[in-house]
Amino acid sequence: MKETSARLLRLLALLQSAPDRSGADLAERLGVDARTVRRDVEKLRSLGYPVEATAGLAGYRLGSGAQLPPLLLDDDEAVAVAVGLRTAAGGTVAGIEESSLRALTKLERMLPSRLRHRVGTLHAVTVPLPAGATPVDPDVLTAVAAACRAHEQLRFDYVAADGASAVRRTEPHRLLHTGRRWYLVAWDLDRADWRTFRVDRLRPRIPTGPRFTPRSPPDVEVSAAGIAAGGYRYVARIVLHVPLAVAADRVAPSVGTLSAEGGDGDSCVLVAGSNSLDEIAVWVALFGFEFEVLEPPELVSRVAELAGLLSRAAGRS
Repeated sequence: MKETSARLLRLLALLQSAPDRSGADLAERLGVDARTVRRDVEKLRSLGYPVEATAGLAGYRLGSGAQLPPLLLDDDEAVAVAVGLRTAAGGTVAGIEESSLRALTKLERMLPSRLRHRVGTLHAVTVPLPAGATPVDPDVLTAVAAACRAHEQLRFDYVAADGASAVRRTEPHRLLHTGRRWYLVAWDLDRADWRTFRVDRLRPRIPTGPRFTPRSPPDVEVSAAGIAAGGYRYVARIVLHVPLAVAADRVAPSVGTLSAEGGDGDSCVLVAGSNSLDEIAVWVALFGFEFEVLEPPELVSRVAELAGLLSRAAGRS
């Protein structure tokens, strides 16, 4: 009986780890014959697991049931889920924090002591910083995701960075998450071009529009560049006198975009946006790199003013 129970757990783990498994593959991995596999599958079904037959492969798949069956996780998977739930508890989707903490409590209660120690050590030395972003309504996020998946046009009320409101008509393609915010990458029907929209600033108009034929969306790097510089009052171009690889280690793609400059490998160009000149100036200065502001002219002047202010303060000290 103990051997049979262990084999059932192994069978369940195999079915959970792949969308489809042939009967021959399962028999080989379990070290039994096909008849034993069929009996074990029937036992799983009697326990409530929706194991479906796959005629094409002469095998099986674990289907979706009315209830969530127990999941079998290996050590690394269990730790990954625990860390993910802890991260989600301080995330940017409104209302998900409490659910994440409940799930995490249940999971940690079930973890063996060796894994609880690994997870507990990580949590003990990790201090989460506030996201500093407006949380996204989960219903809005779900509605946008559904329109992307179904390839249905999406109309929504959108509040731009300057506070102006407008109704946008789009063909939604994908969602991007930077760790702080959620963005929709969509084809703007009225502007006949790709646009990136902050999901926390939009409110979908239901029902969605007609289906559309998906286009080839821009690369993620291009979308990240749009997030870094788009919708801001000021867009700065700054030469950083360090190699591109050094700067890339400090600048996230969603915050600023980097490109090679001069071809000598000793400098690069940073493009970043902000509604505050002081924010850009202080942010770049804190890198500790030598730099030169190319544009906008207002930032050149403001950096000179701040340099004078700091120089005078240092002299008085």
